[in-house]
Amino acid sequence: MAYRIVGSQCTSCSACEPQCPNVAIFEKGGVFAIDPAKCTECIGHFDQPQCVAVCPVDGTCVIDNSVPRARAA
Repeated sequence: MAYRIVGSQCTSCSACEPQCPNVAIFEKGGVFAIDPAKCTECIGHFDQPQCVAVCPVDGTCVIDNSVPRARAA
């Protein structure tokens, strides 16, 4: 599964964008979003997803259950 950003909770602080090792986070319409095709949940890079780790609003970066789970290479 990839992560997604709950747009209604995103404060557009941009803390997550530079932390993503896969360049999966981008700004769209004043809030940030995650490209599920690029998101690997930070598997192989970090112990926890960096978007979750740096987001100042709990519950904003959440697992997107509509996307298959990422696997380590």
